[in-house]
Amino acid sequence: MSRKRERAQKQKKNEITKGIFTVLEKNQSQLFNYKQIAAKLGITDTSGRNLLIKKLVQLKEGKRIEEPERGKYRAIPNLNYHTGIVDVTGRGNAYVICEDLDSDVFIPSNLLNKALHGDEVEVYVFPRRRSSKKIEGEITKIIQRKKVHFVGIVQIHPKFAFVVATDFRMYTDIFVPKNKLSGAEDGDKVIVEINDWPEKADSPYGKVIQVLGKPGEHNTEMHAILAEYGLPYEFPLEVEHYANQLDTSIKEEEIAKRRDMRKVLTFTIDPKDAKDFDDALSFQVLDNGNFEIGIHIADVSHYVEPGSILDEEAYNRATSVYLVDRVVPMLPEILSNKACSLRPNEEKYTFSAVFEINDKSQVVNKWFGRTVTYSDQRFAYEEAQCIIETKENTIPAEISLTGESYTVDDTIVNAVLTLDRLAKIMRSNRMRNGAISFDKVEVKFRLDENSEPVGVYFKEARDSNKLIEEFMLLANRKVAEFIGKQEKTFVYRIHDEPDDEKLMQLQGIITRFGYSLDFKNRATITSSLNGLLKDVQGKREQNLVDTMAIRSMSKAVYTTDNIGHYGLAFDYYSHFTSPIRRYPDVMVHRLLQLYLDGGASAKEEEYEEKCRHSSNMESLAANAERDSIKYMQIKFMEDHKDQEFLGVISGVTEWGIYVEIIENKCEGMVRIRDIDDDYYTFDEKLYAIVGEVTKNMYQLGDEVVVKVKSTDLMKRHLDFELLGKKIV
Repeated sequence: MSRKRERAQKQKKNEITKGIFTVLEKNQSQLFNYKQIAAKLGITDTSGRNLLIKKLVQLKEGKRIEEPERGKYRAIPNLNYHTGIVDVTGRGNAYVICEDLDSDVFIPSNLLNKALHGDEVEVYVFPRRRSSKKIEGEITKIIQRKKVHFVGIVQIHPKFAFVVATDFRMYTDIFVPKNKLSGAEDGDKVIVEINDWPEKADSPYGKVIQVLGKPGEHNTEMHAILAEYGLPYEFPLEVEHYANQLDTSIKEEEIAKRRDMRKVLTFTIDPKDAKDFDDALSFQVLDNGNFEIGIHIADVSHYVEPGSILDEEAYNRATSVYLVDRVVPMLPEILSNKACSLRPNEEKYTFSAVFEINDKSQVVNKWFGRTVTYSDQRFAYEEAQCIIETKENTIPAEISLTGESYTVDDTIVNAVLTLDRLAKIMRSNRMRNGAISFDKVEVKFRLDENSEPVGVYFKEARDSNKLIEEFMLLANRKVAEFIGKQEKTFVYRIHDEPDDEKLMQLQGIITRFGYSLDFKNRATITSSLNGLLKDVQGKREQNLVDTMAIRSMSKAVYTTDNIGHYGLAFDYYSHFTSPIRRYPDVMVHRLLQLYLDGGASAKEEEYEEKCRHSSNMESLAANAERDSIKYMQIKFMEDHKDQEFLGVISGVTEWGIYVEIIENKCEGMVRIRDIDDDYYTFDEKLYAIVGEVTKNMYQLGDEVVVKVKSTDLMKRHLDFELLGKKIV
């Protein structure tokens, strides 16, 4: 027998084996003879039937199936069914991620059985062949759809229409009858809802529920980004109405129930363009020489009552979403920008953590509770930074919020300088205790009046930012510790230890630049990570190494099960300081007040479910924010098509290299097929592509010169043309 024929015969046997298991496992209570199995598998030829009979006997003898009656077979009840989440790849195949399996289950596109990306499914895992390293399976049941709403482009035909989804993981288009287009025209970008997928239909059936606009238009694309993640961009009218009816005035009878701190020096430090100020600091020197420092947070829970439509809407959103050109708030404007915003020269209801702190930044006493405060001053970070750097009380016109120079009261200057000194001690202690120092550079855009990007700049954390950060961390940690030690149900922000495999991958990348990690123990890993992050500062590889280091970390999530926060090196940590924009902080305020009032421990299951929802929504919001940055980067690069840029190779794959431009952090792809000086192949171990003839190598971290080849705003994709390596 020829080798080719032998291979074909072996493949046929494997297909028949898979087919037998598929038929028997799908109908575990039934008995099947070989004729019934052949009919199900579409085997009509004699040789195929003989092969089937032979295989049935072999499987029975190998105790992989059973024969309760002569000639009738059934599956042996086994543990080959698992539940997991579908992860569709760009090529239409998928993996099912199952918690109870060591590796993901590969699903070829023809065995997806109408499952879509993100769905929770039941998967049947085929018995593993000795020669195969990967687990393969078939999806047997869709337990729960991840989503039924998709963003796509309408294609209208004479008698019907299709919506082609913009998400590359949506492998099928959606059939839409012409009477369900909701006014959409050919080529419009829309949101479509899947409402049926008939057994024999190739495509699901749906209806257009919203027309977003023409592709490529700025507002259309921003709304599309939100819609892709199921995030809203406006409030229902009844929620707006409810919020607008709230009594937001400051009442004497309410003040009487609170600690009155209106006469204590209080101020805010926020970005220049901030509209909501949800935290303020108060400062006074005590008679014993210690400092009383209050971290005052907008008392959102005073207005947002459990069970109200306002609370339901806030919970559903779970977070504000920060796109490049807009904020989609968790709460209506009457609360987020007005009643709950700690604006200067206004009295506000607040929830506070007040600490007595000595000169060494040690907490001597603490107090938590509801307060009423008055903000004496609003600073932008730049203004507070000016005080820290000059130690003087004059704010020059060029950094002033008003555009005019002004003088700050000496008492406030002394407060800012003292807080800065204490914050630096706290930060130093944190680092000594094993915190990871991530000061990643943020990309920001200068936008014109039409929200068009006209420039790029980088936002770095300076002393004024770190001052606020340290006192917010203090409040979050101490609130969590206060409840945690009582062992009552609470909402924690946890961060697990990094994944060993990802750390090894990071090691593989950084050795390319002459760095290394020390894997001796947890302390040496943390220390060497911090050393790495410090050493790369200002170097060409900084953004790449920072990004890879962050990816090696576990994701921080909300939960009632406290395991501590690895990145911050805290045993107890929560989110208390941003209830205007994060629902978990609202839950923390409610639980803290419940326990301050002597209440019994809340139901853990109820809060765990809310934590899970909040973590999921936070992840979706982060994805939307990243997509909006990518969109703006591509829009910005559209106007720079003739320009040459110096970039760093930030990723290497079998289909191309990713290059990040040094001067603006825009990332695009150079496709292997477009590099025409040689035939290049991917070398996974070297993180490189290598020319077969010239042996020319483009490796992770190399500096290269590129030019924009093409931009696609709708797919948010940027292609570069490679002009060569940087000439040293």
